[in-house]
Amino acid sequence: MIQAPDLSLGALAPLLFVFGAACVGVLVEAFAPRETRHPVQVAIALVGTLGGLVTSLLLAGERQVTAGGALAVDGAAVFLQATIAGLGALSILLFAERSLDPARSAFVAAAAVPAGSPRDRELMTAHRVQTEVYPLTMFAIGGMMLFVAANDLLVMFVALEVLSLPLYLISGLARRRRLLSQEAAVKYFLLGSFASAFFLYGLALVYGATGSIRLSAIRQDAAAETGGGVLLVLGLALLIVGLMFKASVAPFHAWTPDVYQGAPTPVTAFMAACTKVAAFGAILRLLYVAFGTSEWTWRPLVYGIAIVSMVVGAVLGLTQTDLKRMLAYSSIAHAGFLLTGVLGFGGGADGTGSGLGATMFYLLAYGLATLGIFAVLTLVREGDGEATHLSKWAGLARRSPLTAAVMALFLLALAGIPLTSGFTGKFAVFRAAIDDGAWPLVVVALLASAVAAFFYLRVIVLMYFSEPAADGPTVGVPGLPTTIVLAVTVAATVVLGVVPGAVLDLAEEAAIFVG
Repeated sequence: MIQAPDLSLGALAPLLFVFGAACVGVLVEAFAPRETRHPVQVAIALVGTLGGLVTSLLLAGERQVTAGGALAVDGAAVFLQATIAGLGALSILLFAERSLDPARSAFVAAAAVPAGSPRDRELMTAHRVQTEVYPLTMFAIGGMMLFVAANDLLVMFVALEVLSLPLYLISGLARRRRLLSQEAAVKYFLLGSFASAFFLYGLALVYGATGSIRLSAIRQDAAAETGGGVLLVLGLALLIVGLMFKASVAPFHAWTPDVYQGAPTPVTAFMAACTKVAAFGAILRLLYVAFGTSEWTWRPLVYGIAIVSMVVGAVLGLTQTDLKRMLAYSSIAHAGFLLTGVLGFGGGADGTGSGLGATMFYLLAYGLATLGIFAVLTLVREGDGEATHLSKWAGLARRSPLTAAVMALFLLALAGIPLTSGFTGKFAVFRAAIDDGAWPLVVVALLASAVAAFFYLRVIVLMYFSEPAADGPTVGVPGLPTTIVLAVTVAATVVLGVVPGAVLDLAEEAAIFVG
């Protein structure tokens, strides 16, 4: 007789809020009149994400394994779930902005209409709003929250697909430059399918080597050396490839610049912030919990990937003339910086004494700054779309001093300049890596940071020390949703840079894994 697993509804409350909101959103899409859907969908999505955030905070200090051992509710999972839910709520606000675009939305009115057709040209100026993006985004957020709490490889794979499939769809829903957006979505889907195949093949090899997909059981077999040796190492390598793709780590980054450029800017902001948190949460859980006793199996591989990612992101970022592509290579470089924190591994069974807390703080700081910088990007407009070419930002400080100041703050944070959240995050992960003996990697990271700082400062120089072009962009007045996003991200970037102690302590206290 099959016995149903024990479920702790309290421990699953964040997931229930988010997935519940996603399911309600699907029903609204099916039955609500079109003219009322947008405000209803926004309200449902905000209730789901804020409910997930609040219930995650209420679970602070919880340590248990539920759902038949498939899900772990521990300090790291709760902190990362709260981070994803909070960043997801801010992303929903960016999706809801309707005052900047003359057509009142960043998303195509009807995704199934062929690009360039008479019906497409007619819908370009219509006030009809795409609302399917909200339940799709909620499913993606739910998949991310499940991803960071998965305690076995099969649930981790299911979560990977749940978060990925909606992202493939919403990446192709840009109202402007539709062909570029659809091309980005197809590239993301094809390369993401390969990454999922790598992960699934790695799962099969690890199961063949250890006879289990439970992370704690894999750890025991690896420690006792009863696993399949080479088979286990090959499986781990394939799992890492699948996860590194989702984290946009070089050399598995080929999709990142094209998708960042082609996707609607609010979707790019959502992917850049939330997907990074989810991917690194899964990487940390896999390496620390399942392979924590086999540190020297994966440490050289991650060491090399971190160097490649930092160098590729910093060097290729110098050559970019499109701001969204530049931020894509910035994301690749930051993935390498985050891996230095992953390498600050203390070897404890629960992840304590490691760079876990530092990496989680970095993810929070990076996510907030990234959302903020893309929110600013939506304000600077050329014609009926965003002005993403660097030349268009020349002299922006004379046109809109406040917009230029906010943009400069986020750029300085990404560069890691003191008194911003970026400096605190980098200092924390670099210190964790040095404490664990990875100082040569930190030296490379510091050099890469210096190189990357050039392309951030280049934008600031353009805004403040260049003459504005006669045909320069206009600066839109943000509506209430974008204003809230900017206010929260600016405040967080300053606070986490000037007085980060409370949040750093919270991240260190949450740096616990249970298996």
